[in-house]
Amino acid sequence: MSRHMPSIRILRAFEATARHRSFTRAATELNLTQSAVSHQIRKLEELLGVQLLERGRNSITLTEAGGDYLSSARNALTEIQVATDRAIDRQRGDILTIACLGTFALKVLFPNLQGFISEHPEIGLRVRTIVAHEQEAVSVQDYDVSVQYGVRTDWPDLEAFKLVDEKLFPVCSPAIGAALQALEDLQHQTIIRTASPLILRDDWPLWLEKAGIPNNRFASELNCDLLYPSYQAAIEGLGVAMGRSAVVKNDLESGRLVEPFDIRLNSSLGYYLVMTPQRLALEKVKVFKDWALDTLPQMADV
Repeated sequence: MSRHMPSIRILRAFEATARHRSFTRAATELNLTQSAVSHQIRKLEELLGVQLLERGRNSITLTEAGGDYLSSARNALTEIQVATDRAIDRQRGDILTIACLGTFALKVLFPNLQGFISEHPEIGLRVRTIVAHEQEAVSVQDYDVSVQYGVRTDWPDLEAFKLVDEKLFPVCSPAIGAALQALEDLQHQTIIRTASPLILRDDWPLWLEKAGIPNNRFASELNCDLLYPSYQAAIEGLGVAMGRSAVVKNDLESGRLVEPFDIRLNSSLGYYLVMTPQRLALEKVKVFKDWALDTLPQMADV
């Protein structure tokens, strides 16, 4: 091992200080003295031969080198924590690790998870939230079961169970919905697109073709790279988003969102419960799979 490798203690002190922009708050978090944290940062700067923090009278800022090093330090700490959790969990049969796409976790899994907890209080839960572009990167060793988005053939060597048939349709705030009396009225609204290059497909073109207005123009566009901010933007009245039935049900039932038209597009994609065959053989995974397939489809179907 390189003699220039910093310790975990030093990396944690640097990460906490950089995040809080404060030696005092970092010290409180780490249960150390302020001077101890400051000393750890000095040791790291001496080891690297570069200044990581600019220290003002009442403020701390990252140098350019500090910002670059912070990103790598965080990734390293995260990987170590994940590996540690994985090693510990392998020795325990009472911890279930779930990797779940963020919007599905917030809109479907978390609102219904108390039911599983009540039925199986002996199983502890560890939830890792992932975003769309992490689906391929997330290792099957990092979870017992995952909720991912795609088609069945995306996981040829894994066990995959479709949770719900998904439908696509526009959603918006009640105020905007009142102004949408006909499809032609869409041209006066802001379209909220959810897409990112090579990662998340924009569903609007498919729905517009289904509606018979493939060349429809809009007053303006608002682009988001994740689903959750798109739906929040729609709730706030910023425009019309393309809803996925699995994750907008609660917002429709609460009245935060409305469905202005009765045209729905059946999607070829969907949310799947995914795991390795080895994990499926575990009792904790079996009971979660059975609960999820019995509960979540009806909770997500509109």
